[in-house]
Amino acid sequence: MGLPISWFWSRSFLLNRLFLWLMFICNFLGTIYGYIWYGNQIEDTLSSHPLWQIVFVPDSPTASLFFTITLLYWLFPPRGNSKFVNGARMIIEGLAVVTSIKYGIWAVSMIIAGSMQGDPLHWEHWMLMCSHSAMAIEVLLYARFMKARVGAAVIGTLWLLLNDTVDYTYDVFPWLSDSLMDNLTQVMWFTYSLTIFSFIVGGLALKAKKQT
Repeated sequence: MGLPISWFWSRSFLLNRLFLWLMFICNFLGTIYGYIWYGNQIEDTLSSHPLWQIVFVPDSPTASLFFTITLLYWLFPPRGNSKFVNGARMIIEGLAVVTSIKYGIWAVSMIIAGSMQGDPLHWEHWMLMCSHSAMAIEVLLYARFMKARVGAAVIGTLWLLLNDTVDYTYDVFPWLSDSLMDNLTQVMWFTYSLTIFSFIVGGLALKAKKQT
């Protein structure tokens, strides 16, 4: 008799150490690849923008980094009950949830929007859509096991709003296809709206604490 489908998003499956290691390796490698993917824009930003703006450039890999660190908390639970360690963990988890939802959806949306305006879809685009969709899905699956509360999602959302403002004030937003540059204002407002959406969805996910 096979396992019920519900078992595959249960605590016993998702927090199994072997599966956590698999998730960690995939996210760790994906994070490294993401920073490499942003390499040219990072170099351009370093050469033509103030140094402080560099932290706002690699959006998706930083979101992936937050979740990768979150996975480490399950693999190597901190000892003791340090308020500092617990507070840092909750903030990182809150950042992981809202940023992964936001940039997971944003990247897929931009690729689809570009294709609707005539951009050809190559294998890299399909890979990016699959990997970014996974970013949003995985944090929604794991949010109910996190220590973070809605307050941590608020902190993550404030970070996203700051990131959005820096991106579109100083032109350090992720590079878009030429077909979308004519719609930059619409992209900007979509980005801000997606930040609020990510807070709502992420906050609800963190609030749904279930021992499943």
